[in-house]
Amino acid sequence: MLSSLLVLALAGSALAQADYTADHNTTAITGTWSSGSQQVVPGVGFAIPAQEAFNYPKTTGVGYSFSDDGWYEIARFRYVANASHPECIVSTVIWAHGNYDLLDNGSIILTPIGDGYQQVQSQCGDDSNFMQDYNVTEFYLDWRIYTDVTFGPKLHLFQFDGSPVAPLFQLSPQPNMLPKQKLRNTGAQVVTSTSAGLVTTETLAARKAKRAHETPARRGWSSFWLW
Repeated sequence: MLSSLLVLALAGSALAQADYTADHNTTAITGTWSSGSQQVVPGVGFAIPAQEAFNYPKTTGVGYSFSDDGWYEIARFRYVANASHPECIVSTVIWAHGNYDLLDNGSIILTPIGDGYQQVQSQCGDDSNFMQDYNVTEFYLDWRIYTDVTFGPKLHLFQFDGSPVAPLFQLSPQPNMLPKQKLRNTGAQVVTSTSAGLVTTETLAARKAKRAHETPARRGWSSFWLW
């Protein structure tokens, strides 16, 4: 479904990175944006790609940065509940960057350059903490920027099916992002399957670092849950 929408959008639209219309926004999309309490912010302070590590925000949310030369960065932190087992909350922390295209039909396509990654943790299961690649092309059907009388510019993104993303507030008109180049070595990797049937991909560096910080009694569990 998503791939079909992408093909249709690309086929019927010309790239227009610098073409903003009054209908779409009260300001350009360039800058740094964050949802909710605005604690999840891309750039230095969130992800450490060379070490395949994260500095965890105080709250969940999502942050985006867009530069005026077509570069983007995403920071995302979220919980997913399990209705059958409420105690088995899964957390996901995501970082990725790459190039974005603004289409003249109002859509946005984010294309990663291949060094994104995510950490998945759960209170349940034998494999409760693992790293894996995250390089998903993201398509947003539409976007709007309004000026809130209290908070200033507010970005609204709509997913490929039209459902809205949580509103994003502008933290700065300048993009807060890491260097615009490949920042993580994705060479030597290990592919495994978790007890829940998930296929995971870790670099050897990530697996070595994880095991170095886990005692035999704590393997499969993380101090992350001590909040």
